[in-house]
Amino acid sequence: MTNRYETVFILTPVLSEDQTKEAVKKFKDLVKKGHGKVHHEESWGMRKLAYPIQKKSSGFYHLIEFESEPAFIDKLETEYRRDERVIRFLTVAMDKHHISFAEKRRDRATGSADGSAPEKPARAPRKKKENVEGA
Repeated sequence: MTNRYETVFILTPVLSEDQTKEAVKKFKDLVKKGHGKVHHEESWGMRKLAYPIQKKSSGFYHLIEFESEPAFIDKLETEYRRDERVIRFLTVAMDKHHISFAEKRRDRATGSADGSAPEKPARAPRKKKENVEGA
């Protein structure tokens, strides 16, 4: 039985763009070798960390959404721990609500596939409240 998973990992900021792509490719290939199927991937780019990790205050964030056997997750996380380029990672199992939310978020970000999604009208700007002093 296969499950859907979402994994986010943070790569060290000292890597070049080619080294970052190579690391991401390594983990995608690992999923494919483990008889998994990659459904979606996103590169969130360089972002500031909430707190310093290994004396670094930023990192390259990357998300991979995939389907695989539950036993494969231990192998994937072992590879994250062994790779010195990865400073943090998190893998979560996706339930049906998580999957539908992720698909809606992707559709909203790229626009609807058939173009039938109605656009919300722009909201009118808020009026500033004037300072009224007591008489």
